[in-house]
Formats: sequence, structure tokens, C-alpha cells
Amino acid sequence: MFTIIIIMIVVLIIAAIFINAFQQHRAKMDAERRAEVSKQRNIIDETENIIMACSNMPVSARLMQVLHRRVYNALKALNDAGAGNNDIKQRLEDAEDRTQGDADANEKMSEFSLPDNDRLIIQYIQAVKKLRVLLRSEHSKGKVDTRTFIEEDKALERLQLKTNVETLIKRGRAAMQSGMLGSARQYFEKAISALENQTQRDEYIESRLRQLSQWLESIQDNLKSANAEDRAKRKEEERDELDELFAPKKKW
Repeated sequence: MFTIIIIMIVVLIIAAIFINAFQQHRAKMDAERRAEVSKQRNIIDETENIIMACSNMPVSARLMQVLHRRVYNALKALNDAGAGNNDIKQRLEDAEDRTQGDADANEKMSEFSLPDNDRLIIQYIQAVKKLRVLLRSEHSKGKVDTRTFIEEDKALERLQLKTNVETLIKRGRAAMQSGMLGSARQYFEKAISALENQTQRDEYIESRLRQLSQWLESIQDNLKSANAEDRAKRKEEERDELDELFAPKKKW
């Protein structure tokens, strides 16, 4: 009888150990599942925000397909993780439709247009930077081939350059119109430096360099003229002071 009791106690202890281990394992799996669901939802939100930003940016259809495929993969991971409710399943079907077919890399893109105010310009630049980070991430995961990555990253780099240069030009032109020639010159010089640092020049770079050089020459001429007028004014004031100093004193 005593032996049976000992055996039962040992069995209960072993059962308790297994149950506890199973509960810990299940809790770990649930935590990992929640973390994975949260990760995939963040990927979906981030990518969809970038897709919305791309509606006002000259990006290729091929790059848009990379974004849509990223959303599709995240939705599929959600569905596989057991978080696939009716809404997720419908979005998964819609995302799958958008990833079908080959995107034409040479498809005509929308024209570049600088946003109207500084807040939108900052958001525009941030969107371009996020696109480059996202593209690099997808390439490192093997979801974007090397040729596509190089070509699209180069296009985004050029878009980032164009945005920065056009912003500097916009501020420089505004400073010129306000008579702030020193500030305008600094903006234009920064734009020239950014363009000259490019190893491969195209028509945009060459035309902007010519235009910026002309504006700088105009600013330099205006500054010389202003300095000459200032010197002449100072000489006139000095002459007036001397005339007053050596003028005959009035007798009262």
C-alpha cells in the first residue's frame, strides 16, 4: 500500500511537471504569436502609408508592385498565424489581385512636383527615405532581385536629390524676392554643391547648374552695386560732416 502511494505521488509530480511545461510552452507560443501578429500589422500599416504617399510621387509600377507584394506577404502571415478574420481574408484576396502580372519597369510615371509648404516637403523627403529603407529590407530578404534593387534605389536616390535641390532653389528664390541676397546665395551654393557631388550627371543636373550659376552671378552683381551705392552714400555723409565742420561760423 505504501509503495502504491509513493508511485502515485511520483506520477502526480511528473504529471504536474509536464502540465507546467506544457503551459509554459503554450504561453511562450501565444506570446510569440502575438508578437508576430503585431509585427505583421505594423508592416501592413507602414507599407500602406507609403503606398498612399506614393500617389503624389514619380515612382515606377515595379516599385509599387514591391510594396503591394509586401502587404500581401504580411496579410498571408497574419492569416497563417490564425488572425485571419473575414476582413483579413478579403484584404488578402484584394492584395493578391494587385500582385498579379509583371509590372512594366518602363511605364510612364507622374511628373515630379514639389509640395507647396515646408511641412509637406519634409513628409515627402521622409517618404522617399522610408522607401529606400524598405526596398533595401526586401532585397536583404531575397524578395527583390539585385538588378531591380539597384535600379529602383538609384531612381529613389535621384528623386531625393531633386527634392532637396528644388527645395533649396525655392527658398533661394524667395530670399531673392525679399532682398535677402546673402541668404539666397547660401541656398544656391548648397544646391550647387549637392549637384556637383553627383558622379553621373544628366540633363536635369546640367540645366540646374547653369541656372544656379546665372542666379549667383546676378546676386554678385547686385551685391557689388549695393556695395558701390553704400560707399558713395558714406562718402557723401562724410563730405557733409566735413562741410559742416569747416563751414564759416555764424556771428550772432
